[in-house]
Amino acid sequence: MTKARRVGFFGPAGTFTEQALLTQPDLATMERVALRTVPDVLDAVDAGEVDVGFVPIENSIEGTVNFTQDALVFDHDLLIQREVVLDIEHCLLARPGTSLSDVKMVLSIPVATAQCHAFLRRMFPDVEVRATNSTAEAARLAAEDGAHGVVAIAPANAAVLYGLEVLQRNIADHEGNQTRFVLVGKDRIPSRTGNDRTGVVVFQRADEPGSLIGILQEFAARRINITQLLSRPTKRGGLGDYCFIIYADGHVADELMADALRDLRTKQGDVKFLGSYPAAGKHTQSTREHADQRWRDADDWLNAIRSRVVR
Repeated sequence: MTKARRVGFFGPAGTFTEQALLTQPDLATMERVALRTVPDVLDAVDAGEVDVGFVPIENSIEGTVNFTQDALVFDHDLLIQREVVLDIEHCLLARPGTSLSDVKMVLSIPVATAQCHAFLRRMFPDVEVRATNSTAEAARLAAEDGAHGVVAIAPANAAVLYGLEVLQRNIADHEGNQTRFVLVGKDRIPSRTGNDRTGVVVFQRADEPGSLIGILQEFAARRINITQLLSRPTKRGGLGDYCFIIYADGHVADELMADALRDLRTKQGDVKFLGSYPAAGKHTQSTREHADQRWRDADDWLNAIRSRVVR
């Protein structure tokens, strides 16, 4: 009998990560393994303890989740296989009977407290804010210590899991709060869907004027839309030694994307492939298909000319 597939996720139960995972029917039927930190999830995938891992990578308010992005760039050779975008509603959770005036300490993961910074300053200017490993861990601790005025910033479903009440809903500082999560694995590159995204890391040959423009022109010349551009210290040298993380519309199976990656590898030397995978959100198939067809037509035209070279 084939062993059930296992998916590791940033836990414990009740996190936004688990909530996003459960929106995916195929992942929801797998055996779920809650792990304490994002590095723990990625380590488990590397070690074969789980088949795939599911972790947060970007938030619409706070930006990139750097500890996830850096781990994928520098510490692991894993491939992104899917992205999932979840609407985030941060809630203030407390033991039953707690009022806002009872609050003496707020617990949550730093990414969440940062997204609720203005609310916390306005409502609890003198209350201690303490970091936890996850929003769900914050809820669990609030359930244990809530008699002492300890509350948590966490998803509403964590209140059900840990016997808490929702003191206040939707406390993030900005509307439209969303988090992007990625599914990662060791080898598999999903098939092209026509609505895909590709991630790469480019380590510059030299830090010199125009180097970034040269990298970006490989995409611009082929009319490939870059959806995200990040610079991160390479951790290899001193100040000013940066690499560029690029996410762009398209799949490595697309002619134009393959051509852009080939030229980047030729000119820059050190390029790490992070994956090609189905993108969440709007469909961009037609534009890329037309561009790819123009590339193939031009390639056929050039090959016809070269075939006439005397050998």
